[in-house]
Amino acid sequence: MKHADIIAKLTLEEKCVLLQGATPFGTWPLEKAGIPQMEFSDGPSGVRHQAGEHADHLGLSGSEPATCFPTAVTMANTWDEELEERVGAAMGQEAAVQKVGTLLAPGLCIKRNPLCGRNFEYFSEDPLVSGKMAAAFVRGVQSNGIAACPKHFAVNSQETRRQASDSVIDERTLREIYLASFETVVRESAPKTIMTSYNLVNGTYANENEHLLKDILHNEWGFDGAVVTDWGGSNDHAAGVAAGSTFEMPAPGLGEARELIEAVRSGRLAEKDVDERVDEAIELVLSTRAGLEAAPATFDAAAHHALARKAATEGCVLLKNEGDLLPLAPRTRVALIGDFAETPRYQGAGSSAVNSTKVDSLLGLMGETDLELVGYEPGFERHGGENRAKLRAALDLAARAEVVLLALGLDEAAETEGAERRTMALNANQVELLHALAQVNPRIVVLLCAGSCVESDWASDAPALLYCALGGQAGAGGALDVVTGAVCPSGKLTETWPVRLEDVPSSANYPAEDLHAEYREGIYVGYRYFQTAHVPVAYPFGFGLSYTSFSYSDLKATEHGASFIVTNTGTRSGAEVAQLYVAKPDHKVFRPEQELRGFARVELAPGESRTVEIALDERAFSYFNVATARWEIESGTYEVRVGASSEDVRLVGTVELAGTGAPNPYEGVDVAPYETADVTNVSDAHFAALLGRPVPDAAPQIGPNMCFRDLNHGRSGILWLVWLVLRSRVRAIEKSGVSDINVLFIWNMPLRAMGIMTGGITDMGVVDAILREARGWGWGGIALLILSLVLGWGPVAGLLLWLAWIVAPILWALLANLIRNRALASKL
Repeated sequence: MKHADIIAKLTLEEKCVLLQGATPFGTWPLEKAGIPQMEFSDGPSGVRHQAGEHADHLGLSGSEPATCFPTAVTMANTWDEELEERVGAAMGQEAAVQKVGTLLAPGLCIKRNPLCGRNFEYFSEDPLVSGKMAAAFVRGVQSNGIAACPKHFAVNSQETRRQASDSVIDERTLREIYLASFETVVRESAPKTIMTSYNLVNGTYANENEHLLKDILHNEWGFDGAVVTDWGGSNDHAAGVAAGSTFEMPAPGLGEARELIEAVRSGRLAEKDVDERVDEAIELVLSTRAGLEAAPATFDAAAHHALARKAATEGCVLLKNEGDLLPLAPRTRVALIGDFAETPRYQGAGSSAVNSTKVDSLLGLMGETDLELVGYEPGFERHGGENRAKLRAALDLAARAEVVLLALGLDEAAETEGAERRTMALNANQVELLHALAQVNPRIVVLLCAGSCVESDWASDAPALLYCALGGQAGAGGALDVVTGAVCPSGKLTETWPVRLEDVPSSANYPAEDLHAEYREGIYVGYRYFQTAHVPVAYPFGFGLSYTSFSYSDLKATEHGASFIVTNTGTRSGAEVAQLYVAKPDHKVFRPEQELRGFARVELAPGESRTVEIALDERAFSYFNVATARWEIESGTYEVRVGASSEDVRLVGTVELAGTGAPNPYEGVDVAPYETADVTNVSDAHFAALLGRPVPDAAPQIGPNMCFRDLNHGRSGILWLVWLVLRSRVRAIEKSGVSDINVLFIWNMPLRAMGIMTGGITDMGVVDAILREARGWGWGGIALLILSLVLGWGPVAGLLLWLAWIVAPILWALLANLIRNRALASKL
C-alpha cells in the first residue's frame, strides 16, 4: 500500500467514513490525518461544478460557468484523437480552476440502440473508436494533475429502470463489445478513477461485481486507481468494498459507515479489504492536490470558446450534397428558418448540462459571414404541434431567397438523462415544414442538431444535409464555417443510421421494461449487425462527405500493421479519415462481416499524397473464446480492408495467421441465429445456448431493489397510492413532451436508494420499515380500526390508530438512525 503509515493511525470508524461522500460532491476529510476533502464534478462536455450549498444529490441544480464543448457524439465524429486530447486538457484546466479534483468523464457506453436517452454523452457503437477517443480525453484532463473518471462500467445501455436493471449478456459479447473500450482507456491513459454503472450485470450489481472489478479491471488490466459509484448507485456497500469499489457517493450519511463497521466486526468483510480501499481513496485525494494548488485563478474563456468552435466544425458530418450546393458562394441570399436557428440545441439534458460561458446561435452569427440574410422565421413549434401562421411566414420568406438554411433537430425533451427517446423520428411539424418549403424553394440546406441518429426519409426534400450533432456553445459557428466553405468538412459518423428503428436488432425488446435487459443480439451491434445480416442503412458507419476527394493506393499489409497512400485528388485542402477493417470470410467461429481495427485522420493539400501507417496487434484478429476464457485466433486467411467508410472499401490485402489452435467454443451448441446474424428475434433456447445457462426469470420481487414503478406489485394501499400519483406524473410527461428528470429518477429508483440519497436522514433500517409496509404490514391495523368501533371511539379515532400502526415503525427507524449516527459521529 502507498499510504500504510497514515492508515495505521486511523481507527476503524475513521477508515470507514473515508469510503463515502461527506457532501453531494465532496469526499470525507480527516484533517488531523492530513487528508483534505476532494471535489468531484459532473461532465462530460463541460465542467458542471455545483459549489457549496447549491449542490444537490442528483447533480441537477445550477453550476459555475464553464465552456460547453461539443458532446461526445460530436467529438467522436471528428475521429481526431489529438483534438480530443486538447479539449480534455482545456476541460481539465477549467476543473482545476474550480478546485475540482476529479472530473466525472468521459462517458463511453456502447450505443446499442438509437433510443437510449443518453446516447449524446457517448462516443460510438464501436469499442475501438470509443476507447481511443476516451483515452485521448483522459490524457488531456489528467495533464492538469487532476483525475478523469471514465464511466459507466459496465453494460449500461438504457435509462429505463436504470438503478435496478439486470444486463443479461454472454461473456464473449461482454468482452468484445462492452468492455473493450474500457480496456483501451485503462491501458492507454491510466485513469485515476473509474465509475461503476447503476445496473446489475448477470445478476450482480456492477459496483459489487468481483468478476468486473477484481478479475478484469484490477487483475487483468492492471488498474490501480479508485472506483467510485454512480450517484446513488451502491446496493450493498460492504459487498462493494470487498469487490474493489472505493467510494460510495453522493453523501449517504453515517448509516453506510456503520454498515461497514458492523460487516468488519461480524467477519463478513475483511479489514484488509477496507485498508486497500482506504489506500486508494487517500491516493486519489493526495495525488490531485498538487494540480489543484498549481491551477491558475482563471481560464481563458475566449480561447476555450475558439477551441470549442474548432471541435464543433470538425464534428460536422456532411451527409448529402447534391449538385455541390455546399459550400455557399459569397453574397448568396439565404432565408434562415427553424426555431433552433435562434435558440440552439447544443447540449443534452440532465446531469451533463453545462452553465455555458456564452452560447452562439446561427441567427446571431449570420452577420459575421459573407452571406446575405433575407430574413429569419422560426417556422415551427419547437416541441411539436401545429402552427399554420409560422409555417406560412416561413414559406413566404423562402420564396424570396436563393437558398434556405433550415435548422431542424430533436428538442431538449427528446434526449435526456433518465428517459429513453420514444421514437427515432423528428417531430412531424418539422418534416411537414421541410416538405412544404421544397415546393416553394428546392435549394434547401438542412442543418440537423441531434445527439443520435434519426429516421431520415425526409432527406429526399433537401439536396444538402449537414449533421451538426450537438455542437456545444460554439456549435453554430462551427456549422457556418462548413456552410460557407471556411472549413472543408471532414467529420464521419461513428454510429450507423438505420432506415427505420425496426431495423435495429435490439428494437424488439428495447428498452427493457422488466427486470432484465437481455442482450440477445450478442456481438451484432451497429455496423457489425447491418453488414453481416445485409440490412440496408440510411448512412453507414464511418460515412461522411467532403468538398474535395481522396484516392487510396499501394496497400501493404502484415499481421503487425498496414501502410497505404492517401492522395487528395480534389481542388481544396481537406482531411480524410481512413479506416482499417479486419475480416475473415472463411471463419468457423461466427463473427461479424468485418470489424474496425484502426483509423487515421490525414490532412492533405490539393494534389498532396501521404503514406499512412496503422499498427495492428494480436487483438486485431482475435475473438474471446468462452471455452478457454482467453482471446484466441483462428488459423487461416484474414482480409485487411482499407477505405473511406465501412461500406466504401478501397483496398484489400490478405494476411495468413497460424492461429492459437483453440477449439470452437460453439461446437455442438445450437447458436444458429448467430451464425448468420439473424438476431432480431432470438428464441429463449438459442439465447440460453449463447449464455451457457438458462435465461433468468424476470418476475418482480418485494425487496430493497423494488423500484417505485413496481409498487403496484406490493401489498400496501398507501404505496399503491404513491404508485398511482407517480404513474400519472410520468404519463403527463409523456403526453406533454416536457421532461421532468426528478420524476423520472424517482420512477426508476429502487427503494434502497432512499437509504443513501437523503443525506443521512434515512438508512437501510428505514428502507426495511417501508418494505415491511410493502409486504402488507399496514393491513394489520384494521384490527385497531375494528377495536375502536367496538369500544365506541368512532371511525376517525380508528383511522388515526390505523395510520399510526403504519407510520410508527418508519418513524422509529428514523429516530434510531439519528441516534446511531450521533453515536458514531462522536467517535470521529
